[in-house]
This record gives sequence, C-alpha cells and structure tokens, in this order.
Amino acid sequence: MAEMIVQSPEEVVAFLKAQHNLIEDMFDDVLHASDPQAREKPFVELRQLLAVHETAEEMVVHPRVRREADAGDALVDARLKEEHEAKEMLSRIENLEITSQQFIDEITKLRDAVLEHARHEEDEEFPVLERNVDTDDLKRMGSAVRAAEAIAPTRPHPGVESAKLNFAVGPFASMLDRARDLIAQAIG
Repeated sequence: MAEMIVQSPEEVVAFLKAQHNLIEDMFDDVLHASDPQAREKPFVELRQLLAVHETAEEMVVHPRVRREADAGDALVDARLKEEHEAKEMLSRIENLEITSQQFIDEITKLRDAVLEHARHEEDEEFPVLERNVDTDDLKRMGSAVRAAEAIAPTRPHPGVESAKLNFAVGPFASMLDRARDLIAQAIG
C-alpha cells in the first residue's frame, strides 16, 4: 500500500484539512491520467486514502463533535449519511472497467460528493473542535487519527460508519483488505 500519512501539523484539524487537499489532488490525478491504463495506480491510492481517512474521522472526530456541539448528533448524522453514500459510490466504481467512460463519469460524481462532504466538515465540524477543544487535545486527536488510519480498512465498507462498528468490524476488515491489496499487487 502506498504511504497514506500526510506530513502536516500535529493537530487534528490541520492534519485533516491537508488530507482533504491531497484527496482533491488525487482525484485530479485519476481524472487526468495520461492514458486510461495509467488511472489504476492513482485510483487504488485514492481509494485507500478515502477509506482510511473516513474510518479515522468516524472513530475519532465524529464522536468528539457529538459531545462538543449543541446540535452535535444532527451535525454528525448528516456527515455519516454523506460518508455512507460515498462508500456505496466507491464500491460500485471499484467494479467498473477503469478505462471506460462510465468509470470517468462515476468518479467525477464521487469527486463532487467527496469535496462537498469535506467542505461541510471544514465549515461545520472543524470549527466546533477549534472552539471547544484545547490545543493539547487537538494534538492528541491528531495522533489518534494517525493511529486509526494505520490500522483502518483500505477499501470502502458501506454500513460501517460508527465508531463502535469500526472498532468491532474494522480490524477484521482491515486484515482482509490489506491481504487483498497485497495479492492484487503480487498478481498485477
């Protein structure tokens, strides 16, 4: 698996914003690949980053926003719905021929949905953390996000959008995903 950790500030908000920027760039790499076959490697790396990024947010960020914001449940539930829809889209895209126009059309739709989701997090969730959580805790959350990403599944798993489910199902799914990734890499 390609290195998925973004080198950025220690605190969680800056770290996740840097990943949002990287995700946007990675979508561009997939969509603007020099030829259709050249899409595969950047797509696999994008899929992996999206999977680990969302898992870490579900395990660390969303539970904290639920506790810190007055309307935290509604705020997080809306983000989880977006994440579920994106995971379903990504799961469908994985089954498409990477050289097809349908792949391009669907990855473009996913890009729009993911970037809109990131804007919602940056405009609605992250300010809650910045207002209500002290700097030391933001740094601890950044460390927790990095740790969650290191063990997170590398493929989308629609229906696993809560911290509890990620803790219960995540390690098993991660082991299977990482084995699938290694096998796919070995057989080309």
